[in-house]
Amino acid sequence: QVQLVESGGGLVQPGGSLRLSCAASGVIFNDNTGWYCQAPGEEREMVAIITNDGRTSYEGSVKGRFTISRDNAKNMVYLEMNSTKPEDTAVYYCYARVWFDTLVRRYWGQGTQVTVSS
Repeated sequence: QVQLVESGGGLVQPGGSLRLSCAASGVIFNDNTGWYCQAPGEEREMVAIITNDGRTSYEGSVKGRFTISRDNAKNMVYLEMNSTKPEDTAVYYCYARVWFDTLVRRYWGQGTQVTVSS
């Protein structure tokens, strides 16, 4: 059974930092992984993606503030959030796209709440 489990969310003051972690079990990363977020009343949107060969892409408003990384040996994905802003408040979801021979499957974690507030 494939599971993605996020951790590290919580309350942080504006300008502060958080590090989100995503632990995968039952699967080995072999394609894109990333982080998405969803604020109340909003659509889920991409925050950051890291490819299997380590290339990264970011949503415009987090570029320069957030850093995505991946440890393939540990099957972990991370999101370092710096210089946080109130508008970063959302539930953050870990995502993985995984190939099984010629089939591709997409997996999501259960989400972790990030609240940026003073």
